[in-house]
Parts: sequence; C-alpha cells; structure tokens
Amino acid sequence: MRFNKYILGSLSLALFTFTSCSDDDTVIEEPGLIVPETYTFERNGTTTVDFEGQSSRLLMLQEMGNYIKDQAAVSAIVDVTVLDNMYANTNNPFSTTELNASGKQLRNKTAASKDYFVNLGGGGSIVEQAEVRSYFETQFDDANAASQGAVASANVAGYYVDGSSTRLFAANGLEPQQVLLKGMMGACFMDQIVNNYLSSAVLDESTSKEDNTNKVLVSGYNYTNMEHKWDEAYGYIYGAGGGKYWDSYINQVDADADFSSIKENIEVAFRKGRAAIVANNYTVRDEQIAIIKSNLAKVPAVRAVYYLKNGKSKLITDNGAKAFHAISEAYGFIMSLRYTNNPETNAPYFTKTEVDALLAELTDGTNGLWDVDYLNIHLDSIAIEIATRFGFTVAQAETVN
Repeated sequence: MRFNKYILGSLSLALFTFTSCSDDDTVIEEPGLIVPETYTFERNGTTTVDFEGQSSRLLMLQEMGNYIKDQAAVSAIVDVTVLDNMYANTNNPFSTTELNASGKQLRNKTAASKDYFVNLGGGGSIVEQAEVRSYFETQFDDANAASQGAVASANVAGYYVDGSSTRLFAANGLEPQQVLLKGMMGACFMDQIVNNYLSSAVLDESTSKEDNTNKVLVSGYNYTNMEHKWDEAYGYIYGAGGGKYWDSYINQVDADADFSSIKENIEVAFRKGRAAIVANNYTVRDEQIAIIKSNLAKVPAVRAVYYLKNGKSKLITDNGAKAFHAISEAYGFIMSLRYTNNPETNAPYFTKTEVDALLAELTDGTNGLWDVDYLNIHLDSIAIEIATRFGFTVAQAETVN
C-alpha cells in the first residue's frame, strides 16, 4: 500500500476559475494558474504528489498513542522499550510491514526544522533539540510508572477509571499519552510544516528554484524538488487519509462560526501554492505560505484555550480523569505554540521562554494539577494570555467543540 495514493484520483482541472461540490469547493481566480479542485497534480498523466514519509509518521504516532491507551484498558504494563522502538522505528515495533520497513521515524524529525533547529533562526539550538526529544521519552517513563497498578492521586502516578475509560496519569496529574500526542503534533508535525518544508531555506535551497523553473525532475521521480517539499508539508496535515491530528483539529476549530474560514484558508492556500510552483509563480507561492502559517498557528492557540476552560469547568465536579485529561490536552497544545511561525517575523508567536513559563505556571501548584485551588486561578490567566496574543477572545474559543 502506498500511503500517498489514497487521496489521489483522476480529477479535471479548470483554468482561472472553477466551481464544484467537493468539501473544499472554492472559486479561485488567478491568471496563469491552473488550480485543481482537490490536491491533485499530474505530469504526463501521472501524479506528481508524494508524501509517503509524512503518512508513515502520522500513522506511527497513532500507533504509539494507541499502545498506551490499549495497555491501560487491560491494566497491562506500558513497556518503555516498546515506545522507544516506536519512536526511533527500530526492531520492527509497528503493526504493518510498510511502517517497519519505511526507513522513517519520528525521533529524528522532532525539533529538527531548518529554520528553528538547523539554521537556528527561531531561537532554537541543538541543546534544545536534545531536551525536547528527551522530554517525550520521559512521557514513556511516566506512562510506565502510571501503569504499575496504583490509583492516581496527588504525587502518585497511576490509573484513573472513568466509566468505560481508563487513563494513566503521571504523579503531577498530567496524562502522558495526551502530552505525547499533542506535543508531537507541534514539535514534529507543525515544526516540519512551517519551519522546514515551507521555509525558503528548504524550498529554494541550492538550485531548487532554477530546477523547478526549468522542470528538472528529481532523478527517478515525477516531481521537481520544490514540488516534493511542498507536498511533504501538505502531508503532515492530510497525509493519513484525513481526520487525524492537525486535519482533525482544523476541522474542529473551523466548526465554530468565529473561526469558520480557517479550514478553507489552509486548504486553498496549499492548492494554490502548489499550482503556483507548477506555474513558476514564486510571488503567489510565498503569499500562500504566509496564509498557511498564520492560519495553522491559530489552531493550537484556540484548542489550548478551549481545553483550559473545559478543564476548569470539569474541576467543579471532577478533579480527576475528565478535568486532567482536558488540561493535559491544553498542555500539549501550549507546547505546540513554540513551533508556530509568524510569517511577519519568521519566529514563533510564543518564544520557547514564554511557552516554558506558561507550562510551569500550569503545573507549579504544590501537587501539580492536584492543587485544584492553585489551578483554578491560573487556568484563566493562561487562557487570556494566549487568546490576547492571537487576537481572539476566550469566549470565542470556548464555543469550539
């Protein structure tokens, strides 16, 4: 199975304008561009789109999250070695031969973008990169500790059963599975999208622009290097068949009337930018990059505020699994803010220092999240700070489902 094939098909193209009844139905007018109704691009009757590596990593993270969840459901120990192997894709840890033999892994793409961690333009460093990867590995240890059989309580890692759902919590009340999933959405997927594949340092590296202009294809493939880099950015959102990770949360934010343009803005910009690359129109391409960066950055911001307020509402009747689950999701989305990219500055909307301060504020109660009185005070102030930075209100974010 080739992961990059399952959203591709034979679709007609329209010059200058089009209308359709597809989910991303939008009329586009741009002289000189052929913009498809869906993300479908061909050369000589064969697709030029390939984001197989991104599809693989989305599915790898899904298996990691499911492993923790499934072990908790049957009161089994979470094996740190299994998660380490999944993170680095060693010793055939996944359920399919395709993933095991893909040659791809999550670890070496975590905090690894050219703009923030190679060229260090976003204030990153190799030291930070190592710290980020180590932090995710700490979540494996926390999940293991929580799976040992204790009931979760203040300063005690353990299980918390809520109806038919069993969740694992670290001693400070954070849920390792959610910190891993939401945090990796930022440190790997977001970082690679906006700070790597949509970076001019990657798209225009070496002779890439000249080769794209002259349609010099990568040896053995049906795409130019620039076309492929753009597709790889696209793949980190849409590459696993839809409905996973950023694709899912873009849809959730878009469902709120206050943010109802986000989905269309991102989808159209990806199609229009790819069409601009085909047409050698680098001005339009760069305009679409700015649209993607600014709209995508708002998604973790809105979701962080939503989960902070959702967690607070659940603290009224439940200071365990339901509240801490929501707050752990907020924690992961706050982590993701460090990897956003403001196209006006080519820097994150929240610096590493600012994100670290928000995360510390969230967990600085005497007993971490278990210090409910402390938590109640700080959830609101953190939500306000994030919403204000992005120009929306806390009330607007609270109405997102």
